[in-house]
Amino acid sequence: MAGLLYLPRLFVYHSTVEVGSATSETFKIMERRLLKAIMTPAMVVAWIAGLWMAFSSGAVGEGWFHAKLLAVLILSGAHGMMVGLVKRFARDENRHSSKYYRVFNEIPTLLMIVAVALVILKPF
Repeated sequence: MAGLLYLPRLFVYHSTVEVGSATSETFKIMERRLLKAIMTPAMVVAWIAGLWMAFSSGAVGEGWFHAKLLAVLILSGAHGMMVGLVKRFARDENRHSSKYYRVFNEIPTLLMIVAVALVILKPF
């Protein structure tokens, strides 16, 4: 989750610097390393551990779990979008403003709150 919250923040800052500058190149390295060394491996582990826990606890058949699974699928989609954005920044082809990334940064936050609330409250 930390990567899903931090990478869009890097995009906010990266989108405001001059293409080809030393700062831009530094952001490219930071974004790539965060994605490849931390975020993607953590997502794989989280999926494996989460599915294992869901099946072993019997949560798979419960309604709250289906809603949480939807939130996690959307989070995984956001991760996929970030992969594409890192590649665009690497090619100096950013098409969005810092405001776009500020709004995009809120999506993982909201989905995390929904997922945690569903697990704690188990409303259905």
